Amino acid sequence: MNAPHILLLEDERALARAIDRRLRRDGYTVAACENLANARLAAQRRPPELAVLDLRLPDGHGLEFLEWLRAEIGPVPALVMTAFGELDDAIGAMRLGAVDFLKKPLDLDALERIVSDALHRDSPATRTEAAAGDATGAPVIIGDSPAVRTLRREIERIAALGRGSAPPNVLVTGETGTGKDLAARVLHAGSPRAEAPFVQVDCAALPRDLIEAELFGHEKGAFTNAHRARRGLLAAAGAGSAFLNEIGELPLGLQAKLLTALESRTMREIGSDTERAIEAWFIAATNRDIEQMMAAGDFRQDLYYRLNVLTLALPPLRERGEDVLELARYFVDETAARYERDPPRLTEAACVALIDHDWPGNVRELRHVIERAVLVHADTRLEAGHLRLRPRRATTETVSAEAAGERAPGSDGTLAGNEQALIERTLAETGDNISEAARRLGLSRGALRYRLDKYGL
Repeated sequence: MNAPHILLLEDERALARAIDRRLRRDGYTVAACENLANARLAAQRRPPELAVLDLRLPDGHGLEFLEWLRAEIGPVPALVMTAFGELDDAIGAMRLGAVDFLKKPLDLDALERIVSDALHRDSPATRTEAAAGDATGAPVIIGDSPAVRTLRREIERIAALGRGSAPPNVLVTGETGTGKDLAARVLHAGSPRAEAPFVQVDCAALPRDLIEAELFGHEKGAFTNAHRARRGLLAAAGAGSAFLNEIGELPLGLQAKLLTALESRTMREIGSDTERAIEAWFIAATNRDIEQMMAAGDFRQDLYYRLNVLTLALPPLRERGEDVLELARYFVDETAARYERDPPRLTEAACVALIDHDWPGNVRELRHVIERAVLVHADTRLEAGHLRLRPRRATTETVSAEAAGERAPGSDGTLAGNEQALIERTLAETGDNISEAARRLGLSRGALRYRLDKYGL
């Protein structure tokens, strides 16, 4: 199977070239088109796995293309780029397959991440970022580090509380890419509500004017182009779970309406005078500092306390060092299987590079690095250079000794010997305290444990 194919529909040539270069660099094939006519021909020649398009085009509107694409090619996920934020266009695009929106001027790094997420949204590792399924198909968290074992116990404890007509709301916190949506899905799957729907609302991905209509629904004629009534996501969750992802992006005006819904367990659709009971379990997530937002007046204090009845804090990947290689091998196998390739083997140098990297983007960054390496390098082995990573830090004394042509005490003069001797000496000085030794060496605990296993210490 070939690399994922993306159809790009953008009439601004400079922007189109920049997007084309970035996508091709990441291993995708791209059909770049400037107008609707060329886009239709390109899609007929080779149906895309993803469409990235502007809405304002010289020979028509992007919604026309999405309608044609769905009718002639089939359901294709789409990313919509626009400098305009009209509610009507946003609703129309979502109904025709748009999975995310990108505002101009465009952030190419954000585009890169969103494209990767959209292309793998249906795979076991995508919406869950680091998920595999157990024998029943339920999402699980990969890894066996102390941080993950603690997280699993906390999830199990909270999941058991998701029963009754008014279960306690849960706030999931963590840095970008730590897997907050996975944690929410695991909570739901382990709760008494597991057989009911799990509905996710991505507050950061929806245009601000669209969030209210998506959450609460609307009556026919409630606003322009509301040609029929539409049930909101809170109602669609039924007796299941409603996951409000990136709740910190919710506009202040809508925060008040959500607070009322949480307190009364009822809601009104836009344009309706009838109250509807809410049965769902509310799980919210954020990577923002909500307390700082409250101090700045950007987030309601009463809503925060209403959401934060129970808190689930996710550890960053740098605190899960023992899990990095397990996750990396999972992503290698998953990506290779998806594109019908033999999975390459991670070399020892690649493993060291993975362990030493700081992973500011957490599991999402790791997944992206592995996917790109597997797609771009059709080799039987993944080398450190294929990963395009910078090591987080080096053991300064070892590097200095090597640069000066000196031996670390007790070493055989090789770089590996210097490193092993330095680790042995540091362990002796710290009484075999792994945490303190790692701190002195400038390594994570996971990186040090990897070297201990490597040298048989």
